[in-house]
Amino acid sequence: MAQEFSVVTQSMVGVTITSSANTFGSERRFPKDITIADLKGKLVLLTGADVGSMKLELYTNENKLVCPIDNDNALLGSYPIDDGMRLHVIDPNAKLGEFEDVSKVEKFELSAEEYAKRGDSVRAFKERNKMGRFREITPEEKQRQEEEQRVKEEQDKAAVEAMKIGDRCEVSVPGQPARRGCVKYAGLTEFNSGYWVGVQYDEPVGKNNGSVKGKQYFQCPDKYGGFVKPENVQVGDFPEEGFEDMEDDEM
Repeated sequence: MAQEFSVVTQSMVGVTITSSANTFGSERRFPKDITIADLKGKLVLLTGADVGSMKLELYTNENKLVCPIDNDNALLGSYPIDDGMRLHVIDPNAKLGEFEDVSKVEKFELSAEEYAKRGDSVRAFKERNKMGRFREITPEEKQRQEEEQRVKEEQDKAAVEAMKIGDRCEVSVPGQPARRGCVKYAGLTEFNSGYWVGVQYDEPVGKNNGSVKGKQYFQCPDKYGGFVKPENVQVGDFPEEGFEDMEDDEM
């Protein structure tokens, strides 16, 4: 008895859609049993092209033209289309980028005063529910916050007073790798409240040359300086990391 065989092909195909009206493309999947007429209807929403004048071309992923897709009654799968190919939409009446020019879009603008008067805004919701900056702070909570701030400032002051200019240190800021350097400044600053430590890093991983907002707190090469809070600075025996250390690690 002869055994029957059948060829099974994918029912969906993934292609890149480009258009003569847009400078960008998008990836979409379509069923192979969709008619070209129905496909054009979907492409109107993607490209803004006019379905009445729309023309389609099929390209390989190497940008070589395979064939035009010009029979509205045919099925998409009747054309030699495969995953990764490009389907180019041509609209003779469209200009390249005309749907991307946001300068032609009328913008809705609302002044701060008008926004504050609205009762359906996020601001109004937060104000009604005492959330965020509209939250009422009790006298006890305010006193607790002030006490925590005072203790924090005393701890920072003690930390910077224990440091000496030239001390080797390691800076560990949350979310960043540890960086080594030396202490070049420790104390109050004009650019922000509280106590700060000025560090000259061993590598150009800083943000300045020891100067912030026009005031020079210490001297160092550009991009080697930075200011961090005292709790992120540990003073100790932190030798400069260099090529010798790397060679030792490889031995």
